[in-house]
Amino acid sequence: MDNYCTIYSHELYFDNIVPEIQKVFPKGKVSVSEQDGQKIIYVSIKEGLFKPKKEFQISYRERAQPSYQISEIDSPLTQNLSGMSGFVNSLPSSNEKVKGLLLQKIQTLNSEFPILSEGNLDEELKILTKNMCQSCDGILFIRPDTNISRSETQHFLDKDLNLILDTNGNCDIDHLDVNINAAYFDEEQTKVTEDQKNRKSKSESIINERQIKLNSNLPCIASENTTILRTPKEIAERVAILATTNMVAFNNITGEQAIDYLKNYDLLEKVTEKELSFLNNPTDEAKSYETWKCECIWVLMWALEIVEEIGFPDTLASLDNIPSEQYPIGEGKDPNIFINGINSARGKTEILDANDLYYRLDWTCVDARVNGIELDNLHPGVVYERHYALNWLIQYRNQNWDDVSCDT
Repeated sequence: MDNYCTIYSHELYFDNIVPEIQKVFPKGKVSVSEQDGQKIIYVSIKEGLFKPKKEFQISYRERAQPSYQISEIDSPLTQNLSGMSGFVNSLPSSNEKVKGLLLQKIQTLNSEFPILSEGNLDEELKILTKNMCQSCDGILFIRPDTNISRSETQHFLDKDLNLILDTNGNCDIDHLDVNINAAYFDEEQTKVTEDQKNRKSKSESIINERQIKLNSNLPCIASENTTILRTPKEIAERVAILATTNMVAFNNITGEQAIDYLKNYDLLEKVTEKELSFLNNPTDEAKSYETWKCECIWVLMWALEIVEEIGFPDTLASLDNIPSEQYPIGEGKDPNIFINGINSARGKTEILDANDLYYRLDWTCVDARVNGIELDNLHPGVVYERHYALNWLIQYRNQNWDDVSCDT
């Protein structure tokens, strides 16, 4: 069978699929089975003894727990959605607002059902697909060679089969609805602990006091009960490596010198794949990107109680404010002395308080970017990098340094 399209929806839609099929294929023979955690709906259409066989199937799966965000990888579908979010985020776009809404909508998706077909069923499947998409407020991921395709590359369609985004950045719509089922929202809210509620309230108060746009519908972040912080030694090692790559970014040493330095002190194996790639080829563009890691260093040094206050993200951090004797690296300086001298770090309450605030501020920055609004009381680059470091500290979604996501 050939893949026709894949439909994604916020709704748990399985019980609606067969009735929709029967509307378009009243004489179709329908059977349902289950395989590897998926429900398979198989449909065959007989039109005469000597006519070619026509059949299609819809494979359905859903999240382990319906939600309106991807807060953890709890099923194969959430893992797929997480990858989809990263894929969309990497695409160019002629309409950043719609791209931002698509990213928000991916967070809310709870079910997936690809359609595979054999035989000439294109017109009927077009009707069925549109009916189901409109019924479940779905979106489509589709290849370029079907009768509902709107692009010559892989692309996303809305419920009316209009182009949301393709891999070249093309977009044919001005808006995309992002709706959530209140039942899912209410169900999750009942599980929220007091420390989560208090933390959210505290962050919202800070944001309101500064007259910054707030999304009060954003959920709580993880509770202290379920959070496991990085160890002090992990944090110290990461700071030492970031400080070294940062020296290359600011042209204080070469990439080759940085590699030799880290190798000499048995830290090269702690360098990530992306960091090693940078050190092997530190282009001007890559250096410009790496200079932003000053903000990550600042946050991690705060976590180690070397920096007293993170400060509000309306200005850049200054690493010059950290005494050289407390900095992990330097000429002729063994970073392991710094690493081995770290025995403690800030606790969950302080780190989660900061993480919650930056999570909400990051939403403000994304919203401003999507809507073309310039912020004069927040620095989006500072917010993002600090949120990145804080997510790593709390082991958000168990992601390694290169793969940390800053979902909003």
